[in-house]
Amino acid sequence: MGNSIRPQIENAEKTGICQLSGQSFKEWPEELGRLTKKLRTLDISNNRLHTLPLTIGQYTILKNLSVNRNRLEDSGLHPGLYTLRKLEVLSLSGNIITSLPRSVSDLINLRSIDLSGNKIICFPIGLCSLRHLDNVDLSRNKIQTLPAEISDLQAIELNLNLNQLAEIPAHLAQCQRLKVLRVQENCITISNIHPSILSDSVITTLAVDGNLFEFKQLQDVEGYESFMSRYTAAKKKAEVS
Repeated sequence: MGNSIRPQIENAEKTGICQLSGQSFKEWPEELGRLTKKLRTLDISNNRLHTLPLTIGQYTILKNLSVNRNRLEDSGLHPGLYTLRKLEVLSLSGNIITSLPRSVSDLINLRSIDLSGNKIICFPIGLCSLRHLDNVDLSRNKIQTLPAEISDLQAIELNLNLNQLAEIPAHLAQCQRLKVLRVQENCITISNIHPSILSDSVITTLAVDGNLFEFKQLQDVEGYESFMSRYTAAKKKAEVS
């Protein structure tokens, strides 16, 4: 075992937590093979990994996986990743990923996914099937449109800041748990905000700065009063709690 990560590996054998960020790894460390049945949390961010190992599916009790700011491409996300049924938090920000397969829906216990700062073009439809998903961060990507399937998304917060969206479609109004929608710094015009987003959704926080309209123009969109009622009620509830 290389002396450089011996302490982290030995500690992880006891705690189930391994911190290997910033080690300049170009390949997955072989030493991690000793921990496949022990790791619950692994942070291997800030390295130079192009691929996850073929054995990634063997980390069967993994709950939290962070591989931020590496060099992961689509081909490096081996199918075994989507067999990690206990995974709750997946962070893959700052890589070179352009898409996720529908099999991401097999991560049945996933609660949070961070895909910010990649090159994703299409919203990953597989996320819409995850019943326990609370937070989705797809900011700083290249998404231009949102699919009809997004109406099934169970997330409470959806971050789409710094993409290439031209509209906020009616499908988002059907998301039963979506309270926070962030679409700052896109290409949205006031006429392309569907009124149902304001009138019929459960959204209480709508971040829209940096688009092709002024926020005050929202006041003229049908449903604005309904949105403000929800916003005010949520704010009062937060102050009380």
